[in-house]
This record gives sequence, structure tokens and C-alpha cells, in this order.
Amino acid sequence: MRYIIIGAGAVGGVIGARLIQGGNDVVLVARGAHLAALRGSGLRLVTVEGAETLPVHAVTDAAELGELRADDVLVLAVKSQDTVAALTQWAAAPVAGGGIAADRLALVCAQNGVENERVAQRIFRTVYGMCVWLPATHLEPGVVVSHTAPMSGILTLGRYPHGSDSTISEFGKHLASSQFLAPVVEDVMRWKYGKLLNNLGNALMALLDDSGEPAQDLWRGARAEGEVVLAAAGIPYADEAEREVVQGDRMQLQQIEGVPRLGGSTWQSLARATGSAEVDYLNGEIALLGRLHGVPTPINDLLQRLVTEYARDRREPRDLAPSRIRAMLG
Repeated sequence: MRYIIIGAGAVGGVIGARLIQGGNDVVLVARGAHLAALRGSGLRLVTVEGAETLPVHAVTDAAELGELRADDVLVLAVKSQDTVAALTQWAAAPVAGGGIAADRLALVCAQNGVENERVAQRIFRTVYGMCVWLPATHLEPGVVVSHTAPMSGILTLGRYPHGSDSTISEFGKHLASSQFLAPVVEDVMRWKYGKLLNNLGNALMALLDDSGEPAQDLWRGARAEGEVVLAAAGIPYADEAEREVVQGDRMQLQQIEGVPRLGGSTWQSLARATGSAEVDYLNGEIALLGRLHGVPTPINDLLQRLVTEYARDRREPRDLAPSRIRAMLG
């Protein structure tokens, strides 16, 4: 198998780097200054064990690779708001022996949220989900940081909408040999809905200047709305107890000297002033389901609106007090 990591940022970069260290054939897809750095000096992976610069094969799009291989696996690791553009670009890529990627290649959605697989299935015949627990940072071109040990992450895999097969089992084996816990399950979306509930706090981590009890109270409120909405929609999800059993002591946050863990994916989007964030597919997913099932979701509605405004206006993150959010809620 050759793994083409579409979106070699924090998550995609760490997955790609660990797969390369594990002896796998990997292509990283990036753009701008990050692509230039990858081509110029390689990918620098920083972990608690130290830093290693890896030589990488980096491209900007499918056209640069020419005809794809029949054993290629596309690993989609872009933010959810960029999914359609990425799928459109790669779907029509020609594959050796005839046909195009959308018909012949496996696509794995290594992304937060629960909408990507559904969007991908409109275009690709064979889609898999990956529930990503992988604390990582990408703020500097050419550099990604993995913040946990001994495993770099828990990557739960399965076919979409359910099931498993030899392709995803083989991918799981390669990940498991590359410092990941990679269980293959029959109900991957149940795990992804569980992760969605946790990701509802990403917006608060990006917006608030304080992580004390008032912030925690808002976080509990956002999650409670999500749990009520999923119950109303009849959507099952893996709970924290299940995740903790799988995780055990295999993936623990570590202090890396000179490289603090400053924030999650939403904070990183705001800090890099990318102009967008995936909040529509996190808090916005709960807001959508709430409207469909007649469940009010005021905290998630507000967080979706605020993060969207911060991203659009390229505002500095973490300048709101929890009391200000409470005042906005009325």
C-alpha cells in the first residue's frame, strides 16, 4: 500500500511521519509555505523523545503524481470545510489499469466531525471513517508536534457507514506498527459521534481567556446539549468510559521542553489566521440536529457564530471572558 495524506497539517503530518518511520510508502499533500518547507528540508517531527527530520515526498495536487497506483489509499486529513474541494480534486485522478480514484481507490476520512464520510460517499465508492484522538500541533511550516506517549494517538477505524474489510484491517496493522493504537471496529461512526461531543469544547478553548470553573461550566453545558440532541435523534455514541478502557495508559499528554501544547485544532486555525474554522461541523452539527429534532441548543449556536466571526475577521483567539459568553446567552 501507498498512503497519500491529503492535508499534511497537525493530524495528517503526524500520521504521515509515523507511517514513514514505520517503513511505509507515503506521499504528503500540502500547499504554500508548508509545501515549500517539506520539499526544501523535509518534515520535522517533534515528540517527547526529541526531534527528527524526515525526507518526504510532497506534492501539491493529484496532477503532480500522474497516474495513481491501484494500491493507493487516500487519507483525507483536511479540515471539514475543505473536504468538498479536496474530494473534487482527487476524485477524477486516473489510476493505473484504467478508471479513476473515485471508483477504484479507498478513501479514509481522518477528520473531526461526522459529515465528511457522508459527503465523501457521494463521490467515492469505498469510504472509511477514522476517529482521531491525536493531540498534535502545526503552527510552523515544515514542523508538526506529537504531544502524547507512548502512543502518538488512538485512530479507531472502520468502513462507512459500518463494517470492516481487509483493506482497513491492513491499514490498521500499519498504523499499529507506527506508534498508534488502531482498533478496527464495525461501528466507527458511533465512535466518531462520541468524539464529536468532546470536540464541542474546541470552540471554548479557542475563544476564552480563562480555563477555570466558569469555562468548565460552559463546556459541560455545550456537551449536555449535544447529548440531548443525539438522544432525540436516536444516534448512538461511544461514551468516555469506553474510550478510557481503550486508551488506558497508552496515550498520555507529555511536556515537551520548549514546545507547549497551546490549543486544539480550532485554536490553531484562529492562531494561524486561516480565515476559516471547522466549527460548522462540530458545534454546528449539534445546532443542525437540534433544529431538525426540536431541541434548543443555545450554547452551541452561540459558539458556532462566535468562532465563525473570529475566523472571518482573523481576530486573535482567547480574548473573551466566560462571563461575556454567559451575558450573550442572556
